[in-house]
Amino acid sequence: MKVISDPNQATLVDRSLTAVWHPCTQMKHHESFPLVAITKGKGPWLYDEQGNALLDCISSWWTNLFGHSNPRINQAITEQLEKIEHVMLAGFTHPPVVELSEKLAALTKGNLGHVFYASDGASAVEIALKMSHHFWQLNDKPKKKKFVCLENGYHGETLGALAVTDVAIFRDAYGALLQDVYTVASPDARKAKHGESAEDVARHAAQELEQLFAKEHEHIAAMIVEPLVQCAGQMAMHSPEYLRLVKGLCERYQIHLIADEIAVGCGRSGKFFACEHAEIWPDFLTLSKGISGGYLPLSLCMTSDEIYRTFYSDQTKHGFLHSHSYTGNPLACTAALACLEIFETEKVLEKNITRAQDLANAFAWAKSDTRLEHWRQQGMILAFDVKSSALRNTNTFPREMFAKSLAEGVLIRPIGNTIYVMPPYVLSAQETEQMGAAVKRALNQTLND
Repeated sequence: MKVISDPNQATLVDRSLTAVWHPCTQMKHHESFPLVAITKGKGPWLYDEQGNALLDCISSWWTNLFGHSNPRINQAITEQLEKIEHVMLAGFTHPPVVELSEKLAALTKGNLGHVFYASDGASAVEIALKMSHHFWQLNDKPKKKKFVCLENGYHGETLGALAVTDVAIFRDAYGALLQDVYTVASPDARKAKHGESAEDVARHAAQELEQLFAKEHEHIAAMIVEPLVQCAGQMAMHSPEYLRLVKGLCERYQIHLIADEIAVGCGRSGKFFACEHAEIWPDFLTLSKGISGGYLPLSLCMTSDEIYRTFYSDQTKHGFLHSHSYTGNPLACTAALACLEIFETEKVLEKNITRAQDLANAFAWAKSDTRLEHWRQQGMILAFDVKSSALRNTNTFPREMFAKSLAEGVLIRPIGNTIYVMPPYVLSAQETEQMGAAVKRALNQTLND
């Protein structure tokens, strides 16, 4: 444990280690892997106390879509500060939350026309789970209260969200607190056997799911899935065919489909909503991370008119009884509106087609490296795995690769033996090429040392 002998001489890192309990972190590891103190950011770059620049290859945990200190988002928030910074959303409303809700509904072509707000991704998942459960109660089907999730899926770390998360490191410590759920096979395309396609894997997984639905549908409220990419699950990618098949099964067996687009939404997959690749709309769709451009905590759960009307009643107990103090915060909604305006006026999705190709070109070297396997890409997400035979220590590899990458001026955070990049949508072709070369150097140093 860090002890400061002279507080007046303490660095920002020393003070942080003393006072701040950092997330998803074994604090003792920072005895050998020091924290990085960031003092400012501009565009895709972060700057530490010494002025060293780091290329933010992971959008600061997948949130920062349009660069740090984006002038358009800065201006929008500044202008909103002069109007109203926050007001409760129970019994009140305000222009930013109304405008944001209308724009999001329009992006779904009205299929998901009602938006419920929260602050973080796990909270949005909790809303979807609770809303589904409550819906079936109101429709006199109280037995429908269990959920289905995918192996290796991740949906957050609050208790409801953690129950439908299948990443062992997150579940092991708190398993005794969690609701029992059904966990089914992931359609992860890396499972493909010789001669099989990603679509074949999707169909196999859907067949297993159908067997479960046929047997247990009277007890199942909803299934939750991360469309196309299971991000925290080592960036496992699957075919849109799986979403199409699951949607059909959910309709047949009267089970809600929850699309967790917290990480893959907001253009990350190549379309604004990842579900659009499968040409389906779920019953619930959650967004967070990129929706506010990485500026302010904001999450939301979108749903259909059918579900909304089920809660519409003279009786208070039939309402959706969920809230938190900062629901629909005006500043966060304003940041989100600025992001949507950037998407529209700067033709971001169209330009990301070229950016995605730049990304593929910058990491083309990884396709032929015999130490690597499962090179894959979905829009602005690119990943590959380091073979176990190339690793000296699978437990320390992520931290060692992280440290070597920092030394090369890039910020990446491997997930196990998976190296991935998920950069902001503002990188130039030159910066993207620079990123690919730096990651290659860091990987060579990590594997050769």
